Amino acid sequence: MSEEERPDSLADQAAAWVPPWDRPAQPRPEPPAPVGPAQTPEDLGSKRPPGGPNPSKISDGVAAAAEPGADRHRQGAEPPRGADAGAPGDDADTAGADVAAAEDLAAGGAVGGAGGGAVGGDGVGGAAPEGGAPRRGRRRAPEPPPAVVLDDAELRGALEAILLVVDEPVAELTLAQVLEQSPERIGPVLDDIAAGYTAAGHGFELRRAAGGWRLYTRPEYATYVERFVLDGQSVRLTQAALETLAVVAYKQPVTRSRISAIRGVNCDGVIRTLVSRGLVEECGTEPDSGAFLYRTTTMFLEKLGLNSVNELPPLAPFLPDDVEELADATR
Repeated sequence: MSEEERPDSLADQAAAWVPPWDRPAQPRPEPPAPVGPAQTPEDLGSKRPPGGPNPSKISDGVAAAAEPGADRHRQGAEPPRGADAGAPGDDADTAGADVAAAEDLAAGGAVGGAGGGAVGGDGVGGAAPEGGAPRRGRRRAPEPPPAVVLDDAELRGALEAILLVVDEPVAELTLAQVLEQSPERIGPVLDDIAAGYTAAGHGFELRRAAGGWRLYTRPEYATYVERFVLDGQSVRLTQAALETLAVVAYKQPVTRSRISAIRGVNCDGVIRTLVSRGLVEECGTEPDSGAFLYRTTTMFLEKLGLNSVNELPPLAPFLPDDVEELADATR
C-alpha cells in the first residue's frame, strides 16, 4: 500500500475533526413525497400552516433519529474514523432539528387540515384520557325489579286461593315468600279472614294447626261430611293402637321396647300400623342401644286440631288414685 492510500493516523484524524456546531450547514435534498389520489406535494405545501415545518422533513428527521448511528452521536460517542467522519454529525444535527420540529408540531395540533390528517390533539382512534389508553366502562348488572306491594283486597284473595289447594297446613313465612310480601302482613290478614268466615257463618273455617294455616269444615257439619266421605264405612283405630299412640305422644321420642314395657305387651305390629297410616314416624336412633326412636307426625296434630304437642291435655286428671301403688307393684 502506498503512502497516499494509507489512511491518516488517529492523531491526524483527531486534529482534523471539526465539532458539529462549528460546521457550516449543508442543504439537505428533500426526498420525493408520495403522490396519491388523495394528496399531492402541492396540496401538502398549500395546506401547511404558514411558517410551519414540512411534514416530509419531519418524517425524514424522525427516521434519521431512529438510526443507531444518530443515537450514538447524540449520546456523545466517538465519531467513526476515516475521511467521512463529518457526515454522521451533520445527520445528527439535522435529525435533532427535525425531531424538535416534530415535537413543536405535536404540541401545536393538527397539520395539513382535512387532507393531511390530525396529529396530536384528537388522534385517529378518538380522544383518550390523560395518562393511558381509553378506559372501557364496566357494565352494571341489571338490578332486580322491586317487589310489587299488593293491596289488602288482592292479598286477601291470593291467600284464599292458595289455602284452597294446599293439602297440609302452610306456614306464614312460606306464604310470604310465595307472594313476595312482608311476613308481618300475612298474619293479620289471615286472622281477619278467619274472623270473617266465622262472622259470616260459613260451613268451613280457617284455623291454625300444626304450625300453619288450613281450611277445615266446621264441627257442627261433621255428620254430613262423614256421610259423604265415608259412605257409612267407619274406619277407627283399635284400642291397642290408641294406647300405643298415646304413649308415643306423651313420651316421644321413644323406642319400641320402652312402649312395650309401658303397655306390658309387644307392640311391634301396632307400631307398623301407625307408621303406615302416617301418625307415627322414625326420628333417629338411641345413642346407647341404637334402637329406633319414634314420634308423632304433623298429620297427628292436624287430625287432633293441635298446633303442637304442648297443647296435649295433662295426664294427671286421667290417672287412677292408686297409681303409685301400681307402680310399686310392677317393680
